[in-house]
Amino acid sequence: MAKYLDDDLDLASERPDRGRGDAAAFPEAGDPDFDAPAGPDPDLAFARGAGRFPLALAFVGSLAGCWFAGTSTADFVAHLDRQVHAIHCSVVPGAQAELGESGCRTVMLSPYSSWFRDSLWGGIPVSLWALAVFAFMAYRSGHLLWRGRPTRSEAGFLLAASALPNVMSAIYGYLAWAEVGAVCTVCVGIYVSSAVLFVGALGAFLGSERPQGIDTTAARRFGVGVLEGVGFVVALTVVYLAWLPDTEGSERGAKGCGALVQPEDPAGIMVELARVPGGKPSIEVLDPLCPACRAFDERLTASGLDKKLDQRAVLFPLDSSCNWMVTQSLHPGACAVSEAMLCAQPDKARAILEWAFEHQESLLAEAKEDEGKLRQRLKSTFPEVAACLGTPVAKNKVVKSLQWTVANALPVMTPQLFVAGTRMCDEDTDLGLEYTLTRMLAEGGR
Repeated sequence: MAKYLDDDLDLASERPDRGRGDAAAFPEAGDPDFDAPAGPDPDLAFARGAGRFPLALAFVGSLAGCWFAGTSTADFVAHLDRQVHAIHCSVVPGAQAELGESGCRTVMLSPYSSWFRDSLWGGIPVSLWALAVFAFMAYRSGHLLWRGRPTRSEAGFLLAASALPNVMSAIYGYLAWAEVGAVCTVCVGIYVSSAVLFVGALGAFLGSERPQGIDTTAARRFGVGVLEGVGFVVALTVVYLAWLPDTEGSERGAKGCGALVQPEDPAGIMVELARVPGGKPSIEVLDPLCPACRAFDERLTASGLDKKLDQRAVLFPLDSSCNWMVTQSLHPGACAVSEAMLCAQPDKARAILEWAFEHQESLLAEAKEDEGKLRQRLKSTFPEVAACLGTPVAKNKVVKSLQWTVANALPVMTPQLFVAGTRMCDEDTDLGLEYTLTRMLAEGGR
């Protein structure tokens, strides 16, 4: 096409109407000697037409994925100082981070948010690798968008690579819904970005031309593309590991944050959670209507480390109706549920706790309105404790449970975990649970 344009520009200065040359020297389109192009130049047509749109769509999807994955990674990294921080839980760019419970926080603290949690404090966040993949896809799709029409093999690699974030989105979306039971809004942004990227890559592949013969370089270029993608992942992982805080030299962590002064149970107020013969003895101080206790129990179970603990619990309801250490009821109805657990047979207390965790929101709302309704619900659900619930004997057991925490000078908070008498630091009960507990189990707690 450039040849014809150059010829036209050269000949235009010699046209008869400008007084130069002979009109007969210039063939017309109808002349047999006129060799006109069969159609528009394919490269220029691609640049002018809609051929670039699929690549632009893939590029935009990749950039959006980088934004969401980067936001999630930044929130995760902020918590590596073992403090509580606000996190982003909105798909709107620039939205303010929020403190408190949210689906994004629940997902971030779950064992599925990172890998190698037992060997690294917090582990390596999955969102970091998502960021690396999206950055690589932005580089590939952006290069093809700038250059022009991709070859069949290039478009095929882009399509195959875009399938990876979509497969991982399906896996982690299922885990969030089925295992964690929470939805992370920022994660949903990653899922949508993955879909947009895939649609763009598919469009680019369908719009690419088939090669006339066998493309002998396709396999080599595919392999180079895979190595490039792996390079992005490795580079970000190395940077992340280089900036991880030093946990081995910390005075806390596996060494714990204090020890029990009087771990014995002369009053018999400890309830059985999961007795594991040969497991490390552990005591969890909990409130049956405490959302943080429920979340901790779920994380401990998901980690699989609960199978190595011989678990018992001391009930510490943060309910002013029985607990003189709190001025207002943080969890109304917790005293009633604690009474039920202490009235039950040792091997039945866990069932009441799991029921309380499962119906926590409705139980809190019911007790806030009328605690008598909650007590009736407990009696109808667990008739074996009906005769004991609300009696002086039951109330006295709750008081002795609270006195046990006073004798050990424990802070007024739940949950607290003691392994072989050593208290796990509060900052290690979320992202650092697997890392710290693994070492506490290995060291015996003290």
